[in-house]
Amino acid sequence: MKQPFAFSTLSLALAAAFPSTAAAQAVTELDPVVVTAERTRQSSFDAPAAITAIGRDVIDSGGMQVNLSEALNRVPGISVLNRQNYAQDLQLSIRGFGSRSTFGIRGVRLIVDGIPATMPDGQGQASAIALGSAQRIEVLRGPLAQLYGNAAGGVVQVFSGTDATVPTVSAGLAFGPWEQNRESIKFGHNGERDSVVIDAMRYATSGWREHAAAERTQFNAKWQRNVDADSTISLVANSFDQPLSQDPAGLTRADWEANPRQTAAIVKSQDASKVVNQQQIGAVYERRLTEATTLNTRLYAGTRNLYNKLSVPPTAPAQTAVTGSGGTVDFVRTFMGLGVQLAHEIKLDAGRVLRLTGGLEHDRSEEDRQGYINNAGVQGALKRDELNTVRSTDVYAQAAYDLLASLTATAGVRRSEVKFASDDRFIVPNTANGDDSGGVDYRANNPVIGLTWRASSDLHLYVNGGRGFETPTFTELSYRSGGLSGMNTDLKASRSRHAEIGAKWKPAPGHRIDMALFDIDTRDEIVTDTNLGGRTTFKNAGRTSRRGAEFMYTGQLADSLRATLSLTALRARFDEPFVSGSGASAVTIPAGNRLPGTPERSAFAELAWAPQQAWGGFNAALEAVHTGKLFVNDANADAAPAATVLNLRAGFAQKMGDWSFTQLLRLENAADKRYAGSVIVNDGNGRFFEPALPRNWMASFTAKYEFR
Repeated sequence: MKQPFAFSTLSLALAAAFPSTAAAQAVTELDPVVVTAERTRQSSFDAPAAITAIGRDVIDSGGMQVNLSEALNRVPGISVLNRQNYAQDLQLSIRGFGSRSTFGIRGVRLIVDGIPATMPDGQGQASAIALGSAQRIEVLRGPLAQLYGNAAGGVVQVFSGTDATVPTVSAGLAFGPWEQNRESIKFGHNGERDSVVIDAMRYATSGWREHAAAERTQFNAKWQRNVDADSTISLVANSFDQPLSQDPAGLTRADWEANPRQTAAIVKSQDASKVVNQQQIGAVYERRLTEATTLNTRLYAGTRNLYNKLSVPPTAPAQTAVTGSGGTVDFVRTFMGLGVQLAHEIKLDAGRVLRLTGGLEHDRSEEDRQGYINNAGVQGALKRDELNTVRSTDVYAQAAYDLLASLTATAGVRRSEVKFASDDRFIVPNTANGDDSGGVDYRANNPVIGLTWRASSDLHLYVNGGRGFETPTFTELSYRSGGLSGMNTDLKASRSRHAEIGAKWKPAPGHRIDMALFDIDTRDEIVTDTNLGGRTTFKNAGRTSRRGAEFMYTGQLADSLRATLSLTALRARFDEPFVSGSGASAVTIPAGNRLPGTPERSAFAELAWAPQQAWGGFNAALEAVHTGKLFVNDANADAAPAATVLNLRAGFAQKMGDWSFTQLLRLENAADKRYAGSVIVNDGNGRFFEPALPRNWMASFTAKYEFR
C-alpha cells in the first residue's frame, strides 16, 4: 500500500537529517523478537500492543545490576521507583496500577523464563530477579495484558540467556560509596543443541541512611536443550538469600527536610529489618507437533522464607490487643504451578493467516504464618498462627485473524478463579480472638479485542479494548476494620475497563517511534481504610480513572550517536468520593483527588556516543530522568515534589586474544539534586518520604575469557 504523503515527506526529511550507514544493523536493534503480546514469537514492531523490549546492552550500562529500576526507567508507561531500602521491594507500577503497594509488587504480573514470579494472589517479588543473566526484559501494557490473569496493569517478563557462541566465563566487580560492592561470576555457552547460562552474584552495602545496611546473594541457572528438530526443553533453578536488610522506613516532611539520612528512633529501637530466603526450580517444554501446531508446557515449585521485624511500637494495639498480630512476621511459603498452551496456525489465501492460542494455568501457594511480639528487636510471645492457601485456575483462548493482508483482528478471553482460605490456629477462648478461619473466592471473565492495520512496512496502527480484574492480596485480606480479627471477606476484587490506541512508525532507517493513548475506568478500587497502631485495613472505593499518553523514540542520529526519548503523561483520579477511616479519624476523599504514588509526568532522555574507531572501545552517555509530583495519600495532603536528575556514564572495552575487558563508570544525580525518590502511600505515622541518594558514583570492571 502506498505510504501517505505526510509520512513519506517526513521520512525523507528525517533520513536526510539523520543519516546512518549502519541502517540494517539499526533496524535489527529496533525490532527485537518478543513473545509477551500474543504468547508467540513476533517482532516487537508487529506486536499489536504497547510493548517495549530492553536488551543486554541497557542492563550492562545501567548500574550495579541489582535493581530493575536501572534498566526499566526508559520504558514509557511504567514507573519504577528505587526506595533505597532493600528490606522493601521497588515501587513498580504500570499505568498507575501497583503504585499504592508498600509490600512487594502488585497489580503487575512478573514472569521469569516462563515461570511466574507473582503469587496467585497477585503479589510478586522483583528482588529475586537475577539481572546478571537477563538477556532481555519485555514490558507489556494495555488490554492484552489481561490475558495473563490477575494483573490489571501489565506484564514484566524476563528472559535469561547468553549470546556466547563458545564456552565463556566472565567475572565482575562493581563498587561505590557507602561500602557498596558487587562481585559476580557467570558462565555462558550458546551451542547448536545446548544453551547454558549460570550466574552468581553477591551485593552488600552499609547504606546511605542510618539503619540501611543490606546484603544479598543470588544464583540463577538456565539450561536449554534442543532435544530434536521439533522439541526444546529448558530447566531453570535460582536461589535468593538476603540475610541482612535493615529497614530505614520513611520520614516525615520535617525530618526529611532537616536531615534525609536520619531514621526515626522507633525504627532503630525496634530493629526494623527483614531476612529472606527463596529457592525455585522449573521446567519449560516446547514441541512442534506439526508444521502448524506447537505445544508449550511449564512446571515449577519453590519455597520462600521470611522473617520481618516491624517498627510497630510495643504499646501499639497491634502488639497489645488480644486481636493484634504482633510486630514480627515469620512465614514459610511453598508455591507451585503448571501450565499448558497450544498454538495453531491456519494459512488462508492471499498470504492471510489465522493464529489460535489456548491454554490452562494452575498456581498454588501455601503459607505457614506466625506473628510474634517485637520487644526492642527481640522476639516475644506468639500472637498469630495460621495456614493460608491461595489457588488460581485460569483458562484462556486467543485468536488473531488476518481480515486482509494488512488488517488483523485479535480477540481473546480469560476465565480466572482465585480461591483464598485461612486456617486459624491461634485461638484465645472467651475473648474477641476466636476461630477466624474462613475463605473467599473471586471469579472473572476478561475479554479483549483489537484491530491492527499495517498501513505500510514502516507504519502500523492498532486499537485494543478489554476488561481486567485485580484481587486483593492475602496481606490486604488479613484484617477487618474496627480492631476485629479474621479475614476481610467483604473486600471485593477491583474490575477495570481498558481502551488503547497506538502507532508504531519507522520514519527513516534506524529510527522508530512508538505512541499510545489509553483510557482505563476501574470500579471497586482497593484502597487503604485505616492505618493505625501497626495494622492496615483495606476497603473498596468507588470508581477511578486512568487516562494518559505514552511516547518513545529511538534513533541512530549518526554512525556513533544514538538517542532515546520516552515520555509518559498520566491522569489518575478518584471519580467518586468515599470515606476513609472511621469514627473521629474518618476523612471524606473527594472526587477529583489524584491517586497517590502516581506521577502525572515522567520522562527519560539519553544521548549515547560510541565512536567506532576510538581507542579502548570508549563510549559515553548523558541521561536525564524526570519524575513528576507524587502525592502521599488519598487525601492529597502532601506530595513529594517533581524532580529531574542527570546521570553520566563512560565505558571502555579492550580485546586481547581470548580475553575481553570492560570498564564502566557512572555518575548518578550529577547535579546533586535533593529529592524524595519515592513515597510510602497512606503511611499511618506520616512518615511518607523516602529520600533519594545525593550525587554518587559507581565503577565496575569485567573480565571475560572465551574457551576456543
